Amino acid sequence: MGGRILVADEVATNRIVLKVKLSAAFYDVVLAESIEEARSALRRAAPDIVIADARLGGTEGLTLCRAMKADPSTMHIPVVLLANDNDIELRLQALSAGADDILDKPVEETVLLARVRNLLRARESEQELRLRDGTHAALGFSEPTSPIQAPATIALVAGERAQAIHWKHTLTSLLPNDHLRVLSRDDTLGTEFGDAPPEVFVVGASLKEENDGLELMSELRSRAATRHSSIVVANATCDLAIAARAFDLGASDLLRAGTDPRELAQRIQTQIRRKRLGDALRANVRDGLRAAVTDPLTGLYNRRYALPHLSRVRDTALRQNRDFAVMLIDIDFFKSVNDRFGHAAGDAVLVTVASRLKENMRAKDLIARIGGEEFLVVLPDTSREQAKRAAARLCHVVNSSPVRLDEIGEEVPVSVSIGVSVSSANSDGDPSTIARLMAEADSALYGSKSQGRNKFTVSPQAA
Repeated sequence: MGGRILVADEVATNRIVLKVKLSAAFYDVVLAESIEEARSALRRAAPDIVIADARLGGTEGLTLCRAMKADPSTMHIPVVLLANDNDIELRLQALSAGADDILDKPVEETVLLARVRNLLRARESEQELRLRDGTHAALGFSEPTSPIQAPATIALVAGERAQAIHWKHTLTSLLPNDHLRVLSRDDTLGTEFGDAPPEVFVVGASLKEENDGLELMSELRSRAATRHSSIVVANATCDLAIAARAFDLGASDLLRAGTDPRELAQRIQTQIRRKRLGDALRANVRDGLRAAVTDPLTGLYNRRYALPHLSRVRDTALRQNRDFAVMLIDIDFFKSVNDRFGHAAGDAVLVTVASRLKENMRAKDLIARIGGEEFLVVLPDTSREQAKRAAARLCHVVNSSPVRLDEIGEEVPVSVSIGVSVSSANSDGDPSTIARLMAEADSALYGSKSQGRNKFTVSPQAA
């Protein structure tokens, strides 16, 4: 895994040491000795990660971090600040500034490289979501330091219940709006979290046995309900090998022994924000995919979804030796509605007809809007007689009452014509040709239109 890393430190020796360690791991390293050089390098080099001394130029490392997190062009670049482990106030300020992590000085190489790998993986995953999303700026989660609105659920999992209870007592006053839940390892593995898993797990590195907390973390990452939860590993022994392994296995953050409770609370809040940003991006991607196969006016599926679905129904019918039916439905005299009352009235008719059709179909049936006033219905496991009854029912429910146009105080009578084609398991023809079925249904639809409309016709080719 390559990447470009900007190292900002006013001490030349520190810069050189970090460059040697990172270059040996095949990272492209850019150096800066002041905040001005760092800002220039950000524009010029476009780094994947920034590692800076929190006390760069006094406290300008914090200034750099705040500026990056406030700038849409750099706010998603991970920032790792370096600070002494006993400089509590500086560490708290760094987290408040939006730092993704704080590493202790002097930096231990194994942990540094593991954390860099960890942050690069997280950044690549987020970039992929953003690439698919394309509209993330409108989410309301764009600012990483924005206030957390809804209470979060935080699971506390320690080897000894007393330790988890201690964490809870420590955090209750610092995270008063969040739900703190004490769980054992077995509770965590045995609980079906469903759609509302904890947003953050704080897990001891060793629970019942040495390092089994890391195994628990791997298990949580493998489960659908918890794979996107943030996981903070508490490394009570300060074992560097455990720390590196935790990051390589996917830990979101790591707590060293003796971490100040205020720092713990801020790290948890950072993970909550990051989790919610990821959730929002994933939801937006899902919504985008759904929109790509959905007609925005009627809420029905569109042609892009319907035709592949029809192919899947065909394949299933062939395997199971079952019938299935296809309907093409057209709204009668739709053009005259548009011409007389306007396109808003036409839209109202489309929405009403779509609703009536959808409400009178089985759950396993599919209806899609595939043209202006044309709909496709796919009916799995449906015989010729069943298809005829369904078509008759749909004609009746659409024509049962006019469409009320509230804006102009008019009522418009509405009806549909339907063409039906059935692929029979006992057909002598080729039941697998989608084009043939659609052509037969279209021909039958034309027959319904030519016979006066408001009726259905079953293709004579259907067995």
